[in-house]
Amino acid sequence: MADQPDTEARARRWWGWGGWRTEVGRVVEVAALLGLVITQPLLDVLGRSPDFFLFHRADRREILLLVALIAVLPTVAVGLLGLISGVFGPRVRTATHSVLVGLLVAALAVQVGRQLTPLRGVPLLVLAGVTGAAGAYAHRRWRVPGRVLRVAGLGPLIFVGLFLFASPTGPVVLPRGEGGVAGTATGNLHPPVVMLVLDELPLVSLLGPDGGIDAARFPHFAELAGASTWYRNATGVSGWTPYALPAMLTGRYPAQPNAPHYSHYPDNLFTAFGGLYDIRAEESITRLCPPSRCEQPVTPEQGLGVLVRETGRLLGQVTAARDSRIDPENSYRERTAEEVGIDSAEPVPDDPKFRWDSLNVHQPARFTSFLNGLAPAPRPTLHFLHLLMPHSPWAYLPSGARYHAPKEFPNEGEGWVDLARARHLAQLGYTDRLIGETLRKLRESGLWDQALVVVTADHGVSFTKGVQGRGLDSIRAAPNEVAWVPMFLKTPGQRTGRVDDRNWEHVDLLPTVAEEAAISLPWSVDGRSARQAPRAEAGKVFYDQPAEPITLSAGVPAPLPPPAPHPLVGTTVGEAPMGGTVRLAGQDGFRAVDPDSGELPALIWGTLPEEVPDGTLLAVAVNGTVASVVPVVAPDPGGRRFAALLADDRFFQAGANRLDLYLVEPAGTLRQLAIS
Repeated sequence: MADQPDTEARARRWWGWGGWRTEVGRVVEVAALLGLVITQPLLDVLGRSPDFFLFHRADRREILLLVALIAVLPTVAVGLLGLISGVFGPRVRTATHSVLVGLLVAALAVQVGRQLTPLRGVPLLVLAGVTGAAGAYAHRRWRVPGRVLRVAGLGPLIFVGLFLFASPTGPVVLPRGEGGVAGTATGNLHPPVVMLVLDELPLVSLLGPDGGIDAARFPHFAELAGASTWYRNATGVSGWTPYALPAMLTGRYPAQPNAPHYSHYPDNLFTAFGGLYDIRAEESITRLCPPSRCEQPVTPEQGLGVLVRETGRLLGQVTAARDSRIDPENSYRERTAEEVGIDSAEPVPDDPKFRWDSLNVHQPARFTSFLNGLAPAPRPTLHFLHLLMPHSPWAYLPSGARYHAPKEFPNEGEGWVDLARARHLAQLGYTDRLIGETLRKLRESGLWDQALVVVTADHGVSFTKGVQGRGLDSIRAAPNEVAWVPMFLKTPGQRTGRVDDRNWEHVDLLPTVAEEAAISLPWSVDGRSARQAPRAEAGKVFYDQPAEPITLSAGVPAPLPPPAPHPLVGTTVGEAPMGGTVRLAGQDGFRAVDPDSGELPALIWGTLPEEVPDGTLLAVAVNGTVASVVPVVAPDPGGRRFAALLADDRFFQAGANRLDLYLVEPAGTLRQLAIS
């Protein structure tokens, strides 16, 4: 014991320590601030987004490791930095701690200032810097701030506890139960069931001017409508998949903001059919099928590394001095069969529109697995796929070729919402191709005549200017885009199509499918089977939040005017008088286009000098032919003033491609722009 004072004295001399109690106190103070700056905001967003973990198929161990990294790693890293500074003596150690406190207070001030003030960017950073300096001075000058921080050191533990036991994500980490009771047979005939649920697909996107499916643009959806019952007045239940899909598969309206997990929804399609049917379920951002009923055979992207990467991006949004869309849904992208490493056993159809042999490996992995499983079986089988198509992020052309786009592209505002709709429709064109693949496989396998086939979507999305998206404003201003969805049901042996305009709500899906499959549900539902009399009431209900129904007027929505191409599109252009310079991104891919790769440089974007007024039209020509005409708009947060989608892959050729941009003057004459 006599050596202890000497040991501590040497530590003070060499490491700048003020004693172990002082050092522990400093670490606790850092932990308290990091808890407010990093742990709380990250776990708050992730705790409200269980679908983030479900989409990435994260298991309990991976989620707990991620939580530990969020709560512990920053404190360890910053604490070690402070400790190492003690090598230079006590004064440096104390000053370093004060600087760290000031920086963390400034980082916290950025988040608070973004919530409470209109300041953004440099002004907010200046305010945060002043606040941080004041915080560091107060911490150095008085004892009270340090004591408060040491009490607040319990914060990270509290935030972790709230995440695990009080957030919607909690049941994903700590599941309760193994699902509900199986349904009972009401007959001897149990047909195969094939159910394909698409995502973020408004019915109006499929409609032509006559109110029918636009067969020229979406031939396979039209083929499906011609062979099934089209419930044309069908609406989803919510604009958010974690509420909409459980309602579809339980037959009950959303009542609680629960995770889309079997522990919250034990009574669902999979548990009802699990006693009589084999189940092949490909879910995306839900896990309603319990392990006792089925396994998830496809893992689109899994592992702690993926969670850490996406969480790091989220942290960048949380701590930024500018507004950002903090939504883990930005990471929802269907991985391709090639990326996941599964075989796409299906050959490419003999179709001249399929121009590249590699397109089959570019199919979404979940779709490839679903398609490969469509085969007759000795026992009745339920084939289920929830596919995030044509859901954003948009990356496909109608041909199936992929293209690259920045994640931070705005989806609203003049010009940008039109681009978003164009990209949505292009991806819908590719989704139509996947529908065609499904129909072909069902017919080739012999399942088409035997099976009950359902193709629908969980919700739509608004592309109306000013109310783009699926939130409350969009629901009220554009319910025809958000609520009404395609709903096709083909019964076993059905030969011809028909239209049924009954008031269908998606809580009707499960009771309809169960009755067609001769299964009695062991729980009560809010929906009704299509074999029963239609609803007498004309109104519909829709939920932005559970237990808060919004009444919608009933009625099949009128088709929206299709995007009309500019008269210049498809015309040949040559040299024109020069009219300035354009800074362009996305042009590198034009130097060596490889169609066999299945990827094209189909999206370009850039900026123009301020003297070019907003609203000026810009023509984009590929190999001497105008491929797109877009408006010049006010700069977005990234400084971009235009972006153009070149959706028709026939404009491209193998090798070097020429790209030209022209300003379109009011009289229709063109002025060529120099590209930099």
